[in-house]
Amino acid sequence: MSVLGWDRLAEDLAGVLGAEAVCREHPVGPVTTYRVGGPARVGATLAFDVDMTAVAEVLSAHRTDVLVVGKGSNLLVAEAGFDGVAVWLGAGHDWVEVDGLRLRAGGAAGLPVMARRSAAAGLTGFEWAVGVPGSLGGGVHMNAGGHGADMAASLIRAEVADLGGGGVEQWDVERLKLGYRSSALADHHLVVWAEVGLTAGDEAASQALIADIVAWRRENQPGGQNAGSVFTNPHGDRAGRIIDAAGLKGRRVGTASVSDKHANFFIADRNGSADDVFALMCSVFALVQARSGISLQPETRLIGFGPGPWSDQAG
Repeated sequence: MSVLGWDRLAEDLAGVLGAEAVCREHPVGPVTTYRVGGPARVGATLAFDVDMTAVAEVLSAHRTDVLVVGKGSNLLVAEAGFDGVAVWLGAGHDWVEVDGLRLRAGGAAGLPVMARRSAAAGLTGFEWAVGVPGSLGGGVHMNAGGHGADMAASLIRAEVADLGGGGVEQWDVERLKLGYRSSALADHHLVVWAEVGLTAGDEAASQALIADIVAWRRENQPGGQNAGSVFTNPHGDRAGRIIDAAGLKGRRVGTASVSDKHANFFIADRNGSADDVFALMCSVFALVQARSGISLQPETRLIGFGPGPWSDQAG
């Protein structure tokens, strides 16, 4: 699309969302947890009372790619940026409510917040989410999980807006097809809200479990600019163990390095390059494959890059 085309798209979106909610060349990489990477050609923030159908109609008319960003905790954006519209949920979309044994929340609600709210309400089954620094929408999108549980274990339904030109519908868990770090949702699907079903528990026990999970993360996972696990775990094994066994802890490519603390966490230097992180992923993949015969698959969502060496190994 030409510069004029992007300008027209931004103007049309502003007609629906308001001028203050739309921005050309909107930074995306810097607001991810890697804090590196380029901009989207257009960025849009959706208010709580936005007409999702009207937004979808504008995007569909311009035939542009759409990326729902969320908290950016599992996202790596190329330095060249994203040739499309990046979308964020604005203020008001982070609500959380408890109704009996069910917990409902807006798509922008933080998973750790939901974990603590459910524990305070005497519900159990969502404590694991305190260790996932993402939003509920992102959690549904990738079937986030940890500590022996995931979204699929409790998710009942989600309201999904198809920003690729469709409407707003409720998807049950069967339609969502949650698998290991996967779902039927595409980049242009936005989770407006979701509902999980939990069980009655003991608040003190849940709070203790949450404290244990937080302590475990501090002990076993690195800080710095990262997006958590880079590769998914092969069946019956752990990607971190495999990368470590290949002798790759501490490996560096430019401004990116494999963590010395956890080999499946890659760290971007301050003012580093997303392209270096991607190059490190490619390097680790190739070396692991050469040394162990294992073909790792990315867990990180890669935006704006060409195909990696794992592309012909998937499935």
